[in-house]
Amino acid sequence: MKTRGVLTAGMVIASLAAPAAQQAAPPAPTLTPAPATSAVPAHEDWSITDHTIKLGGQTIPYRASAGTTLLKDDKGESTGLLYSVAYTRSDVKDASQRPVAFLYNGGPGSATMWLHMGAFGPRRVWTVNGEFTPPAPYRLVDNTESLLDKTDLVFIDAMGTGYSRAAGKAQERDFYGIDEDASAFAQFIVTYLSRNDRWNSPKFLIGESYGTFRSAVLGNVLQQRYNVHLNGICLISSVLDLSTLTFAPGDDRPYEYYLPSYAAVAWYFKALKNRPASLEPFLEEARHYAVSEYAAALAKGAKISALDKAAVAKRLADFTGLGEDYLIRADLRVTLGQFNAELMRSRGLTAGRIDARFTGYTHDLLTETAESDPEGPAVGGAFTALINQYNRDELKFGQDRDYRNTSGGGAWNWTWSGAYRGGFPSAPNSQNALAQAMLTNPKLLVEVENGYYDMATPFFATEFTMTHLGLPADVQKNIKLDYYNAGHMMYLQDDDRVHLHDNIAAFIDRATKAN
Repeated sequence: MKTRGVLTAGMVIASLAAPAAQQAAPPAPTLTPAPATSAVPAHEDWSITDHTIKLGGQTIPYRASAGTTLLKDDKGESTGLLYSVAYTRSDVKDASQRPVAFLYNGGPGSATMWLHMGAFGPRRVWTVNGEFTPPAPYRLVDNTESLLDKTDLVFIDAMGTGYSRAAGKAQERDFYGIDEDASAFAQFIVTYLSRNDRWNSPKFLIGESYGTFRSAVLGNVLQQRYNVHLNGICLISSVLDLSTLTFAPGDDRPYEYYLPSYAAVAWYFKALKNRPASLEPFLEEARHYAVSEYAAALAKGAKISALDKAAVAKRLADFTGLGEDYLIRADLRVTLGQFNAELMRSRGLTAGRIDARFTGYTHDLLTETAESDPEGPAVGGAFTALINQYNRDELKFGQDRDYRNTSGGGAWNWTWSGAYRGGFPSAPNSQNALAQAMLTNPKLLVEVENGYYDMATPFFATEFTMTHLGLPADVQKNIKLDYYNAGHMMYLQDDDRVHLHDNIAAFIDRATKAN
């Protein structure tokens, strides 16, 4: 690696109650100034280094630009600095013809180190497949599944994460909301396109988890407010309608949406009395049962007879591996936390939420709901250590700064009110923003990546959302769903990381050549 140098420079949406076709991006939200005493100096810092990587038999030279981009309000006053790392192939004569992808994780309030260092960046954190990765020293390896063979990559850390900070008189909490977050990302992207002469490049958004919710809003904002039309949006472990994940009183839908995921996990851990040989046909059966007999039984509520309840419990036991008595006592409605605690209670284990293949010891064997998510500790130590080492040693950035994995508080600090809530309190939903983006740009392609063992964003709920966008048939066909024998972060599994790369590479080709 050769270091080129370090540079320093003084550097959401209409109401969901409206039909999708009538939506447009609103004005950028106004930031609430903080006391002047909390002002942070508003200047950009950059480090640019040159590297090479071998991908698919070819050696690719690339430039890594790590730094902070200044954001401003409509008065031209500084509000924040967003940290990003851009990887651009350096042997391309006309960069305007090469695709560029903007990538980010979710949370909300999560840094983008997961996609950056686990999936698509040129360097990758090595972890153990489906198990706890032992403590340091950890291994940083070349990522042979990096998407640099297909597109330039720009990884963006949301405000309050990574090295992204509020500046001037603004506070970080001013950015913690659906509209505020999307506006910040949109401003960053437009700035990047202008500075790097990439306005004519094919453009892609790639988000994971809440990053998919962000992509729906951000895609609409970019197209409506800035007239930046996208070639494609890739949704990894998607959720656009948060009610599908919320076990709210009186709402039976999440129980139906989660049933196929419960079935997948019970099948994986061999917790079924009559375990089928193949997973996919079993999941198709679970899908059908969830929206037919199970949905009908839940719809009866208190009117269901004891005989019918027993029959449903027996059938649910076949899909979930849970005891019939337990299911009856649960009134046929088992939340995610209850399922993860109960499935392997006899083994003293709790299944993971982000990726159910990860398990952890259950401390209280009488607990009603999962005490924790084993997936986080299994890989978090490795990612935290190596993102810090990598930024400082290879990207030459952040030696005296604190890289934050999260903004702290996550969704609890997020402003969920506004454009994506209806007239009454309800779960946020950005599916109409995605629909509007696709109606505005009928050539926009959308690809959705789903893990069967993802219990954070269940694949059946995503399928429902994607088939209920209210799109014309000619636009609906632009949506493609892919599946993996993996969890929320399918790239943690070696085989699935290869599969993920190949699917998205083909998606980029389709979305670029289609025009």
